[in-house]
Amino acid sequence: MPKKIFKEGKKYTFSDYFEMKNPTEEIVAELGYYFATKNLVLPRSENIDAEIIENLRSLYYAIIPKISVNSEAAKREIMIAPILQGVIRTIDAKLNIEYAIEVDEKLSGFIDYFFHSNQAFIVIEAKKGDLEKGFNQLAAEMIAVDKYEENDFPSIIYGAISIGEVWRFALLERENKNLIKDIHTFRFPEDLVDIFSILKGVLSLKALR
Repeated sequence: MPKKIFKEGKKYTFSDYFEMKNPTEEIVAELGYYFATKNLVLPRSENIDAEIIENLRSLYYAIIPKISVNSEAAKREIMIAPILQGVIRTIDAKLNIEYAIEVDEKLSGFIDYFFHSNQAFIVIEAKKGDLEKGFNQLAAEMIAVDKYEENDFPSIIYGAISIGEVWRFALLERENKNLIKDIHTFRFPEDLVDIFSILKGVLSLKALR
């Protein structure tokens, strides 16, 4: 019989999941969900403002040589926040920063960035160094949002984990409790158009009820 991950009487925050050494599949299973890694075909927007992309690239190349980016906060400020600000300018959505959620003793804490539109949610967790351990935390946050939102619409919750230079996406099918990690990663700034297109595409979705 597999050893239980969670200790009786201990309250877990999202950041605790980053420290867990268990595989994502085991953690997700203890929370009552299924996990898989697949080649996801993510929604994309073809309506991308070339000027916004060029401004983001130019800003990055101009300031990176002059700034020491050696902390999680610095990476959020320099590499992640400008992309999200660019996306929010072009869509009808709300962006919550350091969004607090408390579901139960296993799921509580702050989500770095929480996009909410009429069609979709996107949870974005920024970690400074470890994409795999960071994904455990993202998975917990996506499950928390699923439990926290009483309405079953939209039917899919999207998520992304970023260490600044690299992004990975995921989705959670709420009805069958399947959490799927995309097999692909995207580099910043080389794949900026892809990252921007996916974020905007998801938030522009007309999800099925």
